[in-house]
Amino acid sequence: MTQQVISRELAFQRTFGRAEKEILTDEAIDFLSALVAQFSPQRKALLEERERTQARYDDGELPGFLLETDSIKNGDWKIRPIPTDLQRRRVEITGPVERKMIINALNANVDVFMADFEDSLAPSWEKVIEGQINLRDAVNGTISYSNEAGKIYQLKPDPAVLVCRVRGLHLPEKHVTWQGEPIPASLFDFALYFFHNVEALLAKGSGPYFYLPKTQSWQEAAWWHRVFSYAEDRFSLPRGTIRVTLLIETLPAVFQMDEILFHLRDHIVGLNCGRWDYIFSYIKTLKNHPDRVLPDRQLVTMDKGFLDAYSRLLIKICHRRGAFAMGGMAAFIPSKDAERNQWVLNRVRADKAREAANGHDGTWIAHPGLADAVMTLFSDALGDRQNQLDVLREDDPPITAEQLLEPCAGERTEAGMRANIRVAVQYIEAWISGNGCVPVYGLMEDAATAEISRTSIWQWIRHGKTLQSGEVVTAALFRQMLAEEMRVIQEELGDQRYCQGRFSEAADLMEHITTESGLIEFLTLPGYRLLH
Repeated sequence: MTQQVISRELAFQRTFGRAEKEILTDEAIDFLSALVAQFSPQRKALLEERERTQARYDDGELPGFLLETDSIKNGDWKIRPIPTDLQRRRVEITGPVERKMIINALNANVDVFMADFEDSLAPSWEKVIEGQINLRDAVNGTISYSNEAGKIYQLKPDPAVLVCRVRGLHLPEKHVTWQGEPIPASLFDFALYFFHNVEALLAKGSGPYFYLPKTQSWQEAAWWHRVFSYAEDRFSLPRGTIRVTLLIETLPAVFQMDEILFHLRDHIVGLNCGRWDYIFSYIKTLKNHPDRVLPDRQLVTMDKGFLDAYSRLLIKICHRRGAFAMGGMAAFIPSKDAERNQWVLNRVRADKAREAANGHDGTWIAHPGLADAVMTLFSDALGDRQNQLDVLREDDPPITAEQLLEPCAGERTEAGMRANIRVAVQYIEAWISGNGCVPVYGLMEDAATAEISRTSIWQWIRHGKTLQSGEVVTAALFRQMLAEEMRVIQEELGDQRYCQGRFSEAADLMEHITTESGLIEFLTLPGYRLLH
């Protein structure tokens, strides 16, 4: 029976064991409580504004650049200078805050490890608390891990720079409530990482560095500025001690990049092309627009018009303001098959060569096995330069709203729809079982790629789109394919793995979020209710 523990103004829905007592100290709870009381009401208002904005898009309006902020866009301001240990970010690896993953990532041939509480973590209470312990130990240099065979994993000298990605503004932490409501998960993650690590990070010449996901407006960036400034003032730290990279992974945010940089100018060091969530956001934002429906997921690549424009505009705006422009994720996984592995490397190199040529300062990978190839490519492109802040793209013609909203040509196929079903179901099953980062068919899938898979089908159903075969996509067709693809998954995984897993629940959730008349905003919200 779960015991409710009341402490300060927060109510904890779990008893405190050893792990909780290490992280949820009285002083840490005091800090978290203060943040929640100060900033939760504003966060609620921001989420309500998201709904009003989306309602306008649903009624036919299209996102666009803001006229009322021309003075910001036309000004000559720059962000605060970037800290020394963040000047070189050619290759960044991402992954969940699990102990072995943290060690391997920090030891990889990369400049930065983004430790992720968001899309690659299924945020069970145990994993969130253990993640904070793991990061504390990593910052202190004491982290180690022993596997069942007795192999010991430890940090090498001079590991990568650690950056923490907190959960998005929309996500609750259901195990902690304030005034009867779950607290913002983003504040939970930020408060505990900052509180436990700021002194040690500063002592070794680094700092409390964060990634911010799924921002939709400059007002949300301004909210984060107030959060960071409050934390700095509370701990008597200079303004700009906290530094952040913000992911431009929503369609509304791409039209407000100058404004986002401006309102976070004391804390921000760069923007990142969060490509998978960006594609998901394109579908979600324009879900009622029948002329903006995307083709098969596999065809929506960074050389397509609307994505290429997004990359080039981000670089131009960032570098004008002295901020980094980080490239997107290579989700491929190296293969033991030599021919397949060469194909993977060729795809990754082509993608990363495009990013380097465009002027990105660095890029993301999901697997250490890609680090050497991508590091070599970016090092060859940059030479002696730490970054590409000198690439200003001043001769580019202006990028228009029409380019950023341009539909992507391509077919919708039965094979593509069936692949979407298999990927999304297998990811959902893994997520509700506690694993948020899953290799599926040679790609490292996280929540964003599963979101693309299920929202694509939802939109095809919504607008009665036809497949290449001429068949109309309906809810009935989807349900038929779902049943058939569940049998394929069972054959691929084997009866034992299938029967021991939570595939029936995953299929039910997949059906719900794909056929509901209104698009469910994030699969992780209903999924969170199934996460033990």
